[in-house]
Amino acid sequence: MRDKPWEIVKEHLMVHARVTPNARKNGIGGLYEAADGSQALGIYVSVPPEKGKANKAAIAILAKALKVPKSSISVAMGETSRDKVFKIPPPHDEAVERLGHLVEKYRDKVEKDGE
Repeated sequence: MRDKPWEIVKEHLMVHARVTPNARKNGIGGLYEAADGSQALGIYVSVPPEKGKANKAAIAILAKALKVPKSSISVAMGETSRDKVFKIPPPHDEAVERLGHLVEKYRDKVEKDGE
C-alpha cells in the first residue's frame, strides 16, 4: 500500500493517478484512495477518452503542475484505464517537492473507492 500518490522506481518518478475524462474543466482536483488504501492523484480532463486525447491532456496538466516538460512524461501503465501510472525520468527532485505540496493541499479532499 502506498501512502502517497508517487514512488521512485529504478530512479524514475512514478506518479499514480485516477484520470476522469469528460470533466467540466481540466485540472488536478484532489486525491483518490483505492480499496487497498493506496493513493492516486485525481486528474480531471475535459476531453473524451478516445485516441489518447485524455492521456495527452492529463500529461499536459501534470507537466504544468510539476513544472516539467510534457515530453518527459509518459504513460507507464494504464494506457486505456482511468487508473494510470505516469513515468518521469530524473532529475525530478523539484517535481517530488511539488507533488508533496499538492498532497498537502488536497489532503482533505480524498475520494474513496466506491464512494
